[in-house]
Amino acid sequence: MSLASLAHASGNPRWIWSDGKIIAWDQATVHVNAAGHAGVTAVFEGIKAYVGRDGGHLQAFRLDDHLARLLHSARICRLDVPFDLAEARAGVLELLRVNEYRTDTYVRPWIFPEGVIREVMVPDGARCRLVIDSWPFQSALGADRGCRAAVSSWTRPADASTPARVKAFSNYHNGRLALIEARQNGHDFPILLNDRRKVSEAPSSCVALVRDGQVVTPSLTSDVLQSITASTVAELCAELGIALVHREVDRTELYLADELFLMGTGVEVLPIGTIDGMPVGDGAAGPVTSRIRRAYQDLVRGSGSPAHAGWLSPV
Repeated sequence: MSLASLAHASGNPRWIWSDGKIIAWDQATVHVNAAGHAGVTAVFEGIKAYVGRDGGHLQAFRLDDHLARLLHSARICRLDVPFDLAEARAGVLELLRVNEYRTDTYVRPWIFPEGVIREVMVPDGARCRLVIDSWPFQSALGADRGCRAAVSSWTRPADASTPARVKAFSNYHNGRLALIEARQNGHDFPILLNDRRKVSEAPSSCVALVRDGQVVTPSLTSDVLQSITASTVAELCAELGIALVHREVDRTELYLADELFLMGTGVEVLPIGTIDGMPVGDGAAGPVTSRIRRAYQDLVRGSGSPAHAGWLSPV
């Protein structure tokens, strides 16, 4: 069996997009010395393409918004990207087509410095590569489940230190440490506070609480990633007639919340059943969270409001 066949049999795709070309997955390699230091500045995106309600073709959700954020991250990290948004967009859609996916698919475009760079501090303006990878995933939007969360002992870095609005691999080490701690202590996800001891976010997802029917999310100055899923939820709340406010959130407000949920491309809209071992409501998804979750599922499957049809990019 060829390496390409082995890759496909193990669950990896047949093809990957690399610097404007579709190449075999097993041929997408770099020298070991080109991998380490490049990761210090590498930026990426997580994008999902969902199968429509009719079981037909895939539709990438908010593709342009994700790619715009990718390029913004590269700009803040002072990386020289040789592709524009339109070229990256075409690359994502081409990759999804050639891999002939028939299931929900996760897409990860990422940008990293080209070649071997000996300096640990990668210089500004480093010429970069753009690679787009993909793999199937199973959506949990239809599952009746929640998660256990805990406030982490780790602190979210401040914008003046390591800006959270940059979706860089190096930023995720902070969340990784918090996640390991949470799971060792019997929880599923950590919630991090910032250096001002206000609620920030969870690894790879944002936090929302519901009190008296109102959704509250930490402000964009709470050292959070400028979440595309959170902005989607804000739009859905407006359409559903649910009040929503962005502001600083104290840790103790989490304990008094009627409902809590996480939101992000990876977790989608995920109810929190316990916080620091205390039940949230009755421990199940609350009515507000459930309404938002159903609306989000309809939206990504293509049966939501026609006003958001532009958020779906057919493959």
